[in-house]
Amino acid sequence: MSGLVLKLAPKERVLINGAVIENGDRRSRLAIMTPNANILRLRDAIHPEEVNTPVRRVCYIAQLVLSGDTDPEEARMQLLRGIEQLSQVLKDHDSRAQLNAATLAVIENQHYQALKALRTLLPREERLLAAGAS
Repeated sequence: MSGLVLKLAPKERVLINGAVIENGDRRSRLAIMTPNANILRLRDAIHPEEVNTPVRRVCYIAQLVLSGDTDPEEARMQLLRGIEQLSQVLKDHDSRAQLNAATLAVIENQHYQALKALRTLLPREERLLAAGAS
């Protein structure tokens, strides 16, 4: 089996190609077989008022592509520019690996994978911002 496998908790919602789908009362697994399907777990969604840091801003752009609210070609340069700006600050090996993965995903129009890589940077950004505020 190839494709993306989603493991959903009871009553969890996911956005697939613009349609909100809610899981039933039990855990389940969905295999998404269509290549390049736009998928967003709603529990992972960043709301507009939460776009208050550089990593969140870039994640939000990828999320807008997945939700169908922006054209992938229009978002491409914004994403690549945002990732480049993040790479000027996040210079550790792990961050670089995730930023490289996100860049490749954007180039290959794999926005779910780009968002997944970028989201791993959120805890690191939070720690850096907390340390800077001290």
